[in-house]
Amino acid sequence: MAEGKFVSYLRVSTDKQGRSGLGLEAQRDAVNRYLNGGRWKLVAEYVEVESGKRNSRPQLQAAISHAKATGAKLVIARLDRLARNLHFVASLQERGVDFVAADMPDANRLTIHIIAAVAEAVGRTISENTKTALAAAKARGVKLGNPNGARALRGKQTGNVEAVAALKEAATQKASDLRGIVDDIRRSGITTTRGIADALHARGIRAPRGDVWHPTAVSRLLTRLNASAN
Repeated sequence: MAEGKFVSYLRVSTDKQGRSGLGLEAQRDAVNRYLNGGRWKLVAEYVEVESGKRNSRPQLQAAISHAKATGAKLVIARLDRLARNLHFVASLQERGVDFVAADMPDANRLTIHIIAAVAEAVGRTISENTKTALAAAKARGVKLGNPNGARALRGKQTGNVEAVAALKEAATQKASDLRGIVDDIRRSGITTTRGIADALHARGIRAPRGDVWHPTAVSRLLTRLNASAN
């Protein structure tokens, strides 16, 4: 039986399917049948009309952000609605979002592990090739590294610089996790900080400092999002 919180993602490939509901209703029915029974809550549903071969899928990004922000699991009707595109499957793993496919409920972790193993193997190959290339360059007399040594890299260390940097990094990551949801809210026509704050609250997204979003917190969030986009 399904338990916990879920964010549903449905996708069709053509505008005709999106307008008619063909495909969407079948997917929604598959998700409902998977969730049938148990103690669960469907936090939100995101619908996309987009080819699976395209990288631009804002509704998927919004669904991932929503699942990340609320600690929910992403549920899809069929594995091919998501796993066709390695970029998005990898982004789920990197952002710590779990997902389940209604047609293959046991495939989520296995699929992620297989993809991660392949990526790790490729990474090792690249690393070994880089080491070989550097060794060959050194043998030819090419000077590697910073000629000034570690001193040039250390710079001046004062106060709690590392702690401040860690806090800024955490805030930037939090903002990145919410980018998909904020973009989705803006696309709906809501652009004011007060409106975005209310929309975040309505979607069950908690503010970094407490449960309630205030316009000032939204303003800081938008500033970080704009900075990371440049």
